Amino acid sequence: MSIRTLVADDSVLFRLVISDALSTFPDVQVVGTAANGKLAVQKVRELKPDLLTLDLEMPEMDGLAVLDALRESGEDTMVIVVSALTSRGGHLTMQALEKGALDFITKPDTRGAKESREAIVKALSEKLPALANRRAIRKILKQPRVLTKPAVLPEKKKVADLAHTVQVMNRLANARRPEFILIGVSTGGPNALAQLLPAIPGNIGVPILLVQHMPPIFTKSLADSLSAKCALKVREASHNEQVAPNTVYIAPGGKQMRLASGNGGSKIIEITDDPPENNCKPAVDYLFRSVANKFPGGSVAVILTGMGSDGTLVLRLLKRNGCHIIAQDEASCVVFGMPKAAIEAGIVDSVLPLDAIASRITSLVRGS
Repeated sequence: MSIRTLVADDSVLFRLVISDALSTFPDVQVVGTAANGKLAVQKVRELKPDLLTLDLEMPEMDGLAVLDALRESGEDTMVIVVSALTSRGGHLTMQALEKGALDFITKPDTRGAKESREAIVKALSEKLPALANRRAIRKILKQPRVLTKPAVLPEKKKVADLAHTVQVMNRLANARRPEFILIGVSTGGPNALAQLLPAIPGNIGVPILLVQHMPPIFTKSLADSLSAKCALKVREASHNEQVAPNTVYIAPGGKQMRLASGNGGSKIIEITDDPPENNCKPAVDYLFRSVANKFPGGSVAVILTGMGSDGTLVLRLLKRNGCHIIAQDEASCVVFGMPKAAIEAGIVDSVLPLDAIASRITSLVRGS
């Protein structure tokens, strides 16, 4: 089934370029275009598209107002924001994601239509499969639940399950108290983080190191947005700064971030220009590996919504060193990619809905 798409942009050129880029995907059908926000809202209500590509700076009604209008009217259209790669664009994009946009792409910094089209095709090729999967999951979740009687476990199975539970509880009881919280997240991350981080106490007592797949400029906007919501301090990390408790350090977009030993037993952040890993820069594996190698056994690692499998490879190493690993469950993910890969690898201790993760982190850090 094709993804019916509406393109909203006040630029004639970009409407044509985005529509042309979308037409290269066999499972996408462009059902209309809109030159301003007011017309976009009207066409969403008339055409009921599966997807809206939304420019944020438009006349009549800007992109943020469009998102408000769609939410108020209960429209179920998924939204990809098309943003300028600027500080203002990053700020507006964070607001759009908080208002319900599922993801974003940036407008190409090119002069020719052909180069712009190629850049947009590349960006969309990474987003559309995840959105198609999200649409399928939404339909499944909307279906009425069929209640069935719980299965009666054979006595041997009950005993085996109880023994396994005891083993897990004993391992947790003897586990080393975590010194760090590690978080890896991609598509759907800003919304997930806006729910998770404010629920973690401001006196949690350990630093939080976070990789969100995002381009330069945008990670600073993300940090500023989250800082206003959290009791924790939230900042975009900088090179050679010493980590402190009760602070969230977000890897800068377009760079890699790792944890290293500093003077006098301190722990410092290093920002590098090392190559991408898993096609990501910053990469979850890059950060997690530095912690696993330098500070084994002292972390809680959390994998949230996102495409691909970034993080899973090094989670195996963290797991062998005794770290507790939490994965977000499918129902609360925008894209069940990164958590699914970790779960299928058999290395996850807890699979939890997003709204239950903060309390689990807090319990593990405080040993309760």
